[in-house]
Amino acid sequence: MSNMVTIGEQPPQEVLAAQPLTAGGLQVTEKAIKRVRIAMAKEGISPDEGGMRIGVMGGGCSGLSYSIKFDTQPRERDRIYEFDGVRVFVDPKSFLYLHGMTLDYEETLMRQGFNFINPNAARSCGCGSSFS
Repeated sequence: MSNMVTIGEQPPQEVLAAQPLTAGGLQVTEKAIKRVRIAMAKEGISPDEGGMRIGVMGGGCSGLSYSIKFDTQPRERDRIYEFDGVRVFVDPKSFLYLHGMTLDYEETLMRQGFNFINPNAARSCGCGSSFS
């Protein structure tokens, strides 16, 4: 079965489910949202007030590293995005590097974890958490 869709035709349900949710220049896949919900529940963070913080910091193999952590509430200057009930906080400096990025969750025999798909990265290293 092909996933190709012609104009005017409704895409198959599995194609619709695979599309990432988009808000304000960021995209998060359903797999990532599901994993964030599980992690927030384990950490005891309320989805009404808290959320996942994604950011960029100096360091790593390629010069900059991605960071993910959970926060009980947003900071004053954060951009706040909501994806299917999951809030994502991004500080203004990190947004410059993350605008247009897709956050996915990958679970394979070789790797398990969040995957940053960032069109702004000129190069990245093999670990997947460092870029320039």
